[in-house]
Amino acid sequence: MKVLLVEDDRKILSFVKKGLKEQGFVVDACDNGDDGYDLASGQAYDVIILDIMLPGRDGLSILRGLREKKLTVPVILLTARSALQERVEGLNLGADDYLSKPFYMEELLARIHAVTRRATGAQMSLMQVGHLTVNLITREVMLGKEKVELTVREFSLLELLMRSPGRVFTRTQILEHVWGYDFDPQTNVVDVYVRRLRSKVDVNPEAPLIETVRGVGYRMIKPGEE
Repeated sequence: MKVLLVEDDRKILSFVKKGLKEQGFVVDACDNGDDGYDLASGQAYDVIILDIMLPGRDGLSILRGLREKKLTVPVILLTARSALQERVEGLNLGADDYLSKPFYMEELLARIHAVTRRATGAQMSLMQVGHLTVNLITREVMLGKEKVELTVREFSLLELLMRSPGRVFTRTQILEHVWGYDFDPQTNVVDVYVRRLRSKVDVNPEAPLIETVRGVGYRMIKPGEE
């Protein structure tokens, strides 16, 4: 998933950004409200983690602006433990959840998964196509009864494809969601990782799970097509 983190406390910003990246998220981060609003309103994110107290535009103003633009991206507010009125106002403005400082990374990760499940209509943390099952909470991948070991990038690529079975992702879209904007769009890293992923989870040539759409990109087959 692609996450925007807006937090002016450099220590918290660095800690949370590192923790999210270790879990395979693509993270854009900034430490002021003006840049945060520009990123949030100009790019597509799966979830936004937004501190309320920010230099420049404050978090509630950012949230209000996004909802006025009809942007429904899930937003988790970071608040001071005593800021009850701000939490209430944030929820009334359309925040999906809030987390009081200080907090544990495990709780933030759980809340990210919860709000994105609600946003996509998913009811479970398990995704399955054919004999392939992915647990988003434990990050366990099973092919039948055998556990499959994936790298962080391989897992992120598989998660992206399995979240939208049947949807064709271009190489540029995959780069943006799995690697971020730092990579040259001319690189062949997507094709390299798709080959690696196929060698681990797509081992039956008679019933492939990951399809190449020539000249466009890749897609995971829909359940029932295999």
